[in-house]
Amino acid sequence: MTTAPSPTSGFSAFALEPFPEVRPGDDVASAITDVLSRTGTTLLDGDVVVVASKVVSIAEKRYVDLADVTPSAEALDLSARTGKPAAVVQLILDHSTEHFLATERGPIIARHHLGHVLTSAGIDRAGDEGAWLLPVDPDASARALRDALVAHTGADVAVVIADSDGRADRRGATCISIGAAGVAPLRLTEHDGKRQEETFTDMVAAAAGIILGQRGRGVPAAVLRGVGYVPSDVGVAAMLHPAPTH
Repeated sequence: MTTAPSPTSGFSAFALEPFPEVRPGDDVASAITDVLSRTGTTLLDGDVVVVASKVVSIAEKRYVDLADVTPSAEALDLSARTGKPAAVVQLILDHSTEHFLATERGPIIARHHLGHVLTSAGIDRAGDEGAWLLPVDPDASARALRDALVAHTGADVAVVIADSDGRADRRGATCISIGAAGVAPLRLTEHDGKRQEETFTDMVAAAAGIILGQRGRGVPAAVLRGVGYVPSDVGVAAMLHPAPTH
């Protein structure tokens, strides 16, 4: 799983825009190929298409109506401490195995059932009435998207699904990978007798995040071109530490 790709001395990145609004049940691959067609853009072999997880969640109908969520006593207590709606807190508890508060007022950092440690377990608010859950299997979603793009464009591309996330030790948010297809999630670099294993798809997601932004940008997909990587379908799940046993 950990391999050394060809060196990268430089790369380019660009947004796929204007991007159509994705609705529940829509085909993300079709939305991407529509942008490519309308803008006269061609995908090339080796391109990495980075897609925001929320778009995938919307397409996969991962919406939850908060009115259908009954908060537990623990959720009510966490809500009072953090100011986060109790129904949203309950979703965080329902979709995680453990959690802690980064500060006395939050945010809530939780280990999702998928194994990712994420702010709010990756739960994304949908206005005041709903929330979006993560894709059921982000690696599988990435593989399906990659296969559809290859079939439509003929280009041998990779796909990374990126999610915005915060760190407990600092303010702000960045982008990490939660799903990948066609690109090994880890790479091994060697220099002067030293070897380092790197979370490569996280680096890809962070690079694309400069374009994707967090909220209000309206561009859920970007392309990185010229990045050296090792093709692989093991997915991001392959580099996660096993959940701790109790």
